[in-house]
Amino acid sequence: MNELNQLLEQSLTDQLLSLTLSKPVDKNGIQKLRMRPLMHRGELVFQMEEFTKTQVFHKNLTAEEACSYLLKQIPERFLQGQVETAAQIGTILANRKGTITVKKKKKQASAPAKISLDHNRKKNYILEEGIPVPFLIDLGVMTADGHIVHSHYDKFRQINRFLEFIEDILPSLPKDRQLRILDFGCGKSYLTFAMYYYLHELKGYDIRVTGLDLKEDVIRRCSQLAEKYGYDNLEFLCGDVAFYDACDQIDMMVTLHACDTATDYALAKAVHWGAKVILSVPCCQHELNKQIKSELLSPVLDYGILKERISALLTDGLRASLLEEQGYRTQILEFIDMEHTPKNLLIRAVRSGTKKPRSPETDRLMQELGVSLTLPKLIE
Repeated sequence: MNELNQLLEQSLTDQLLSLTLSKPVDKNGIQKLRMRPLMHRGELVFQMEEFTKTQVFHKNLTAEEACSYLLKQIPERFLQGQVETAAQIGTILANRKGTITVKKKKKQASAPAKISLDHNRKKNYILEEGIPVPFLIDLGVMTADGHIVHSHYDKFRQINRFLEFIEDILPSLPKDRQLRILDFGCGKSYLTFAMYYYLHELKGYDIRVTGLDLKEDVIRRCSQLAEKYGYDNLEFLCGDVAFYDACDQIDMMVTLHACDTATDYALAKAVHWGAKVILSVPCCQHELNKQIKSELLSPVLDYGILKERISALLTDGLRASLLEEQGYRTQILEFIDMEHTPKNLLIRAVRSGTKKPRSPETDRLMQELGVSLTLPKLIE
């Protein structure tokens, strides 16, 4: 124990690069522990992350508190550990009989490592590789030991990017009551499950989520998975958001790749229900494409692919402008890298509560383009 205590005391300084305890004794308890230094309110502390199969717990400790806590973890809870500082790498091995072996290896002299103590240094994915997540395993994104299936890595990145968008708007959502969330066009529900897992399991929000889709077989499969995971407040229904009337108020509307005017019906419903947050990834903006006529733009619109892309951008720009008029602070953000598809822009709207009169510029633009769109009619 003296060697372990000495290693920890030497390592728990601002020169600590990483500290990880693994190989848990209890396979159903804490699976991994990580620690790193950071400056918090002008003081050096050590941020500890403890990972279960479904949750992550954070706590900041002083060096003395961190050392005392870690000494209690080996070998009672973990049988392996690695500690890396700017000067050395330490390996900790233990067995169930209580024998602990500590090995230290000095690093070769080189340029000193630059250690960031910034609380907001570049963050890892919200759902981390190496930490098994049941729904990602069942959906084929992750293997049973937490590794990402190579062919689904883009999906893994997309899921985490989506959760980052949600993380940004958390201050806009109340935490003193149950949140009502509607996801229209949920499909296989990668993102629906991710949203539920993140908000309920990781963040502790009381939520009720309804996923809507028109495909009965998809809804049946998603319902089975939700029951399997014990997600009691996650339901999947077969239906169209334009005719959905099971609620009259929601906190967040999510609509991903709803085709053409289905996006408009979802946005209009969200506005009428007073949604505090709208996350929408539109798709197949045919309505404007079929109508657009402009002498000024005719040299460009003669090219089908350019007409399609211009129509998509104009449609989403007008949607964002109309949401602004309805009292939403609206952004258009890149959902995933544009190299994957030109149709992955996300409209994120957070209600500010102050409606604006219909902008004459919006009406003038639609008149100049010779178009009559669905959304302005639905929210009049």
